[in-house]
Amino acid sequence: MIPFENTVPYDIIMGDMYIPECPFCHADNVLVSLKPKELPDIRDGKKRLLIMPCCHNRIVVLDADRDYLLADRKIR
Repeated sequence: MIPFENTVPYDIIMGDMYIPECPFCHADNVLVSLKPKELPDIRDGKKRLLIMPCCHNRIVVLDADRDYLLADRKIR
């Protein structure tokens, strides 16, 4: 089972990925550097480093589904 505390929700709006709230600094609607075309690679097992542009904290994204990104550590 996937640990829920290691996930963060995301939204795709007009071809850009947003996280509704930064898990570190709690900024709203954070535009992240991942693109929707990268999601199939992540689902196939490629890891991606995600640096939050608001506070420069880092998350390694291990997996993704339609609603959540799975990180390598507890972020909630």
